[in-house]
Amino acid sequence: MLKTVLLSLSGVVVVGIAVVLILAARKPDTFQVTRTVTINAPPERVYPLIADFKAWGAWSPWEKKDPAMKRTYGGSETGVGATYAWAGDKNVGEGSMRIVEAKAPGHLGLKLDFLKPFEAHNDVVFALAPQGPGKTVTWTMTGPTPFMGKIMHVFMDMDRMVGGDFETGLAAMKAAAERSA
Repeated sequence: MLKTVLLSLSGVVVVGIAVVLILAARKPDTFQVTRTVTINAPPERVYPLIADFKAWGAWSPWEKKDPAMKRTYGGSETGVGATYAWAGDKNVGEGSMRIVEAKAPGHLGLKLDFLKPFEAHNDVVFALAPQGPGKTVTWTMTGPTPFMGKIMHVFMDMDRMVGGDFETGLAAMKAAAERSA
């Protein structure tokens, strides 16, 4: 009888693993998270908040999650070549960003590399477009989803995991730009 129960449990576990692997295999090879906000401020108030990593403290949601995190700035002061690295607690992990495209006042592209809690290499774009007297800012992150990532995506959705942080950051960016305007 115990042998039958153990065989049944083993069968359930094997079927469960197979289902997870099949679901993971059907996940897309890339992910994308996008959020947008309209900021009632001129471009010269909005763009510098993004193009200068030292200004990110005014709006980045991760800056508030770990105020004690270690930050390192390098390369150019702003725009292409500017770099930012951080090492923090479990809420922010460790990684770096580098500005690879800067077309003021409408576009900024970044390479985002996470080292902890897991390694990931993503692209980030901030697109600014005219919207009445202000700007619409769209924040997009895209990246590859390796098979282990696909398994994680069976249980958690990247859009839900990061999208809320994007919304928080954009709301803080809006407040900072409009307060300064």
